[in-house]
Order: sequence, then C-alpha cells, then structure tokens
Amino acid sequence: MTHQYSYPVMESYYTLQGEGYHAGSAAYFIRLAGCNIGCHWCDVKESWDANNHPLVTIDTLLSDIKNTATRLVVITGGEPTIYNLDPLVCALHTVGYKVHIETSGAYHTAAPIDWICISPKKFKAPIANMITKAHELKVIICNKSDFDWAEKHAALAPTSCKLYLQPEWSVMDKINPFIIEYIHQNPQWQLSLQTHKYLNIP
Repeated sequence: MTHQYSYPVMESYYTLQGEGYHAGSAAYFIRLAGCNIGCHWCDVKESWDANNHPLVTIDTLLSDIKNTATRLVVITGGEPTIYNLDPLVCALHTVGYKVHIETSGAYHTAAPIDWICISPKKFKAPIANMITKAHELKVIICNKSDFDWAEKHAALAPTSCKLYLQPEWSVMDKINPFIIEYIHQNPQWQLSLQTHKYLNIP
C-alpha cells in the first residue's frame, strides 16, 4: 500500500537539470507544493499553498516517470522536506532510480536520498543535521552581503561538498560581476547559472 501514499504536487515534468553540479543532465522533476520559507524572490510562489494543488499517488508518479528514458528523479518544491519522503524515495530506489533533492535544509529528512542540494535561505536557516549531509551547497546571491552568508554555511558543510554561487535571476546583470570577482578570489566556489531559463525549458 506504500505506493498509494500521496503528495501535493504542483507539477512534474521531464527536462534537463538547469543548475548546479548536475546541470545538463536529463531528469524527471517532481515539484511538491507547500512552503513556509517565503523567499521574496521565489520564482514559484504558486507552489507555497499546498491546498491549491492535487494529491498525487506514488503509483501515478512512477507511471509517468517510466514513460521517460531517465534514471534520475529530482524532488523539489516548495519545500519538499516538510513531508515524509521515505515512501517516495524508497519506491523510486526499488525500481532503479537515483533520487536528488533540492531543499532549503530548514527541516530534517531521514529519507535515503542520493544527492542533497541545500540552498540556505535567510528567512529560515538550515538545521545542522541537514547541512552536514549536503553534497552540494547552492547559495543565491542577491547582494554583496550574501557572500558572508555563503561562507557561514560552507564552513558547516562537509569538506567534500560542492560549493556554488548562483545569481538571483532578476538582478543577474548587476550581481554577476561581483560573483565572478569573488570566485576569482575564492576558487573553492563555482558559478551556477539557471541554464533552463536561457534555454526556455521547464
């Protein structure tokens, strides 16, 4: 009966991962609805209220994913870790999918996720037992003060964690020169761009 477990899903689709370490990889995205972080620059504010989106069973999601050629599923949001992800992640693993997650890190999940990307938000900072599990840290840069925020959380992440600075889309032209210069001076960081927006794909 585990596969009858359901989640509020804003959207699910097959595309290319647009950001971070796995950019360019074919992936099936599951965007869960529901978020109480409230980033003012969020580009999917319609995901915040879970009541506005239908509950979808794991079986339905699996059926859709199996119609694609990918073996990679990305769970995003909203804030996906407000839900019990174990049933979904275990069901995906059972049929051979790798599972990645994109999260603020503000809530704990014990689900056996293969790749954890944490994007720390000032509105609700990551908790310690999430950031210490991060494979990837992706910090959104809106202004110069965000570099200190990035370094604060990089110091908490594992030494193996991949470090990315990503310009907030609406101020990208203004902030990119500062990010580039920062990476020149701090080459442990890499640049992440929202390539899916350049390509006009989901």
